[in-house]
Amino acid sequence: MRKQQGFSLIELMVVVAIIGIIAVIAVPSYQSYVVKGNRAAAQAFMVDVTNREKQYLLDARAYTNSFATLGISAPADVSRHYANIAITCTDGVSAATGCTIVANSPPTFTITATPTSTQQTGDGWLSLTNDGTKGSQFSGKW
Repeated sequence: MRKQQGFSLIELMVVVAIIGIIAVIAVPSYQSYVVKGNRAAAQAFMVDVTNREKQYLLDARAYTNSFATLGISAPADVSRHYANIAITCTDGVSAATGCTIVANSPPTFTITATPTSTQQTGDGWLSLTNDGTKGSQFSGKW
């Protein structure tokens, strides 16, 4: 008699069930890590903008609300998920290009990154101020 070769239908169904269980567990975890990675890239960019703003303040005695003035633009991996990144400059006198120092009223700025991709939308906005105060729409995102 010849021995039958191959897999039985039951063996194939067990393998399909195991792959399904692994996929149900692995896919959400992977998506969570992707979201965290995108957030980390946005946070790193915001910290870089903050450092450039502080250098600009030393040079120009004012903050700017323009990325072009700082000589920086959002990297592709950040702008793909956080297209709405803005610098809001505040003080007593705001010009089109930035904020100037007013006596006894130093200028401040806030960088806000709002997610635009559907993948990041549930993550909420992030903010960073000139004094290093970190904010987010949901707690624990910084």
